[in-house]
Amino acid sequence: MPGNVFKLERFFKENPSVALGFSGGVDSSYLLYAGLSFGAKVKAYFVKTEFQPEFELEDAQKIAKQVEAELMVIEKSIKKKKKVASNPPDRCYHCKKVIFETIKAQAFASGIPIVIDGTNASDNIAGRPGVQALKELFIRSPLWECGITKDEIRSLSKEAGLFTWNKTAFPCLATRIPFNTVITKELLV
Repeated sequence: MPGNVFKLERFFKENPSVALGFSGGVDSSYLLYAGLSFGAKVKAYFVKTEFQPEFELEDAQKIAKQVEAELMVIEKSIKKKKKVASNPPDRCYHCKKVIFETIKAQAFASGIPIVIDGTNASDNIAGRPGVQALKELFIRSPLWECGITKDEIRSLSKEAGLFTWNKTAFPCLATRIPFNTVITKELLV
């Protein structure tokens, strides 16, 4: 087991009950698997918005079933938030803040003290508005904290038999819309 994975195991030993902001992508799927493998109670929260295609939810449900994880799906109309729908250059900040505030409220109501996400050590976090929202909300990023890169996550996921090991990254549908163009249902298709 690589040294960074030992760090991740230690993270889950020190934080045995966590809520995971879960997309069903490579990173959050491995994080879910790893946390459960290390004996932590990890509850996955998938916030379904207009900005994701249906297959993302299907993948999240499939991987949660594969690793026998508890998955909560929360429907949230992110488009109703003016700061998101107006599509400013810092849209990701506002969107991520709404999503993780929602997860945090649900987690705390369930007695889960820590919320985590799948940001990894390969992610360039400098200047990313969404990362700023995570910091403000005290969301932990154990893959990043433990120095685990995307390539390592893919390799570890393949070794674990997770179907997501080679899943292509799929950014949210709003990233296709130029900044300051109001986001409508028609533009999200």
